[in-house]
Amino acid sequence: MTPPPRAPYDAPSPHDADARSLLDEARLLAPRAVALRRTLHAGPELGLELPDTQRLVLDALDGLGLEIRTGRALSSVTATLAGPADGPTILLRADMDALPVTEETGAPYASRTSGQMHACGHDAHMAMLVGAARLLTARRERIAGRVVFMFQPGEEGHHGARQMIEEGVLEASGHRADAAFALHVHPNLPAGALRLRPGPQMAASDRFRVLVRGRGGHASAPHTACDPVPVACEIVLALQTMVTRTLSADDQAVLSVTRLTAGTATGVIPDTAELGGTLRTVSEPTRLRMHEAITRVAQGVAAAHGAQAEVTVTPGYPVTVNDPGFTDFVLRTATETLGAAAVDVLPTPHMTAEDFSYLLKAVPGALAFLGVCPPGLAPDEAPSLHSPRMTIDEDVIASGIACHASVALGFLAGGGRETAP
Repeated sequence: MTPPPRAPYDAPSPHDADARSLLDEARLLAPRAVALRRTLHAGPELGLELPDTQRLVLDALDGLGLEIRTGRALSSVTATLAGPADGPTILLRADMDALPVTEETGAPYASRTSGQMHACGHDAHMAMLVGAARLLTARRERIAGRVVFMFQPGEEGHHGARQMIEEGVLEASGHRADAAFALHVHPNLPAGALRLRPGPQMAASDRFRVLVRGRGGHASAPHTACDPVPVACEIVLALQTMVTRTLSADDQAVLSVTRLTAGTATGVIPDTAELGGTLRTVSEPTRLRMHEAITRVAQGVAAAHGAQAEVTVTPGYPVTVNDPGFTDFVLRTATETLGAAAVDVLPTPHMTAEDFSYLLKAVPGALAFLGVCPPGLAPDEAPSLHSPRMTIDEDVIASGIACHASVALGFLAGGGRETAP
């Protein structure tokens, strides 16, 4: 049965004259937020267990009168702000974990831990959300409904959002969240620019592994063996060709073979060769079709040479899909808060992946990119996310604080018009 169409987000934005000063107030909070960001940046932690990061977030939220919960299986923090009047519930998310990268920025607040760095901006995400909690708490008496602040570990491949959903983050306020919103900084967008699009915003990311089984032998007599190395090389080429010959030019997919290993000695033909990589797609039908095609092509090439191919495809994050109605609401709200020159529609999806996708599969909402290109650099010159030299324009933290707060206030003031059941 086809679900009813989604209701429009047609509430006025940003809801009252006082809210128009959100950016100015956020700028007053920015020095404290920047200091928190730098402290977090200096002490990065990986994965799902982030005790020091969790403590810093809890300390930063202390005194705001929020209902605080911490995770059972991961070092998450969930804080709920409830207004005096009933209304809908909106969830705002910041991720917390760092990356296994050795920092090369030379910043005075650079990571103190070799091999770990906040190279994806999660330190800024936490600082912005704490700042938004301060802004919104100051308006508690005028809030009809609830705001859930979700601080999530394990975004970098550990499915932290899914685990927090399993632990009940969507019901943390006592009411199921009606919408969800997140910001992600982007150093290759102009500082202060906000970009998002309806529908697919970021790709699904899956891993694949192909083990080619041949028959080893002496390197001087390859005719007596079944050499898996050239078979693996042909599979690499066949997989790349398969993408362009299976999908139409306007159906986005990226397949990258990033690892190829075989053998232990130059004079020995090995028994096996192994390759692996990632597949990124922006629609579920294409994703499933490509899973089948990887297996079919790898096994077919191997069979043509008398070898065997064992294929494993491991699903990663789903496609990050923005709700069209909520996206339109964010675009209008951000335009009034940040200015028309700062806000635009993202023309195409990004092929990176995000586990905020799990929340957007559960409730309507959106993820938006916030440009943080460092001063003195053009966006295409700035070190990208995940680079050991990645850095941000910290002046933009105020824009992030204001954007979180304006989206929350606008949604609650609009009566929570959401996806029809």
